[in-house]
Amino acid sequence: MKKIQILTTPGCSSCVRVEKMLDEMKIKYEVIDITKNPQILQKYPIFSAPGIVIDGKLEWTGAPSKEELMKKVK
Repeated sequence: MKKIQILTTPGCSSCVRVEKMLDEMKIKYEVIDITKNPQILQKYPIFSAPGIVIDGKLEWTGAPSKEELMKKVK
């Protein structure tokens, strides 16, 4: 199973959309609030949320389509 992390900010509607897509696909993920964990930006320098990290690699910034996300996480 792939390790998926969603790098979020408070009030991020795109982040909520990605989380909902993953929930619908029954994919487990970890949510990391970058305002509470700013050190994560040292490793994954994102300029817009969400940042989607799969198996330690930053795959997206912003919200991908459900089809794009499904290809990467399955």
